[in-house]
Amino acid sequence: METAYVLINCDLGVETQIINELMKIPEIKEVRGTLGVFDIFCKIEADKEKLTDIITNKIRRIPKIRNTNTIQAILSQGGR
Repeated sequence: METAYVLINCDLGVETQIINELMKIPEIKEVRGTLGVFDIFCKIEADKEKLTDIITNKIRRIPKIRNTNTIQAILSQGGR
């Protein structure tokens, strides 16, 4: 199982609409609006192939999302 965090920029004023769409994807375990450079972040848990499919074919195709930035942890470096 892989975990990825996707940072999302969207059109102004559609954050709640996009959050509601993201919550329909079962592999998205957390989704929140944020302050700062990005508008929304979500946490995804899925196997590697499914993760790529979710980001490419589900998240990035939601209307009014302008761009995404995906972060994956390097588990071998430790931390918690």
